[in-house]
Amino acid sequence: MKNIDTAFGHVRSFTMLVILGSIIICCYTLYKSFTSITLMQDKVYILVNGKALEAYSSDRKDNVPVEARDHVKTFHGFFFTLDPDDKVIKTNITKALYLADDTAKRVYDNLKENGYYSGIISGNISQRISIDSITIDTNQYPYDFKCYAKQNIIRTTSILNRNLITEGTLRNVSRSDNNPHGFLIERWNTIENKDLGVENRK
Repeated sequence: MKNIDTAFGHVRSFTMLVILGSIIICCYTLYKSFTSITLMQDKVYILVNGKALEAYSSDRKDNVPVEARDHVKTFHGFFFTLDPDDKVIKTNITKALYLADDTAKRVYDNLKENGYYSGIISGNISQRISIDSITIDTNQYPYDFKCYAKQNIIRTTSILNRNLITEGTLRNVSRSDNNPHGFLIERWNTIENKDLGVENRK
């Protein structure tokens, strides 16, 4: 009887250890499975020119400065890149106006009324912009920005270089095909737009 009681105690202890070990293994397996699933959901594969590229998803707040700068750059690129073609001008301005509020529309209307775009077409003038830097203040919402850029106004015989500084705020809006960054430029204002010099074209 003594041996039977001792053997039963050993079997019971061993059984408890096996059950406890099984529970620990199951919990660890579930934890690792959920961790792996979460990591896999953060990965996106993009097919570019027949090659699969791996991308990672992240919260919007992590990308606000990058997306905000690109939004401002895209807007200025569309608004200030002009060629002596009415269709090109309308296409670029339309794209730009999707990214800003009525302050940009008022600037466009004023330039149009003053014959600026007609002068570009009749004078065979092209206009280009290169962004030097963009500062974004993400510590307060809506986000304040300043854009520092150079304009090149290309005429038949010369190139006029101008310094351009603008400012405004960025407000969050829904993303769309016309506004992929999900920002809207408000209170857009030109601080400086002065001539730097003229280069003769060869």
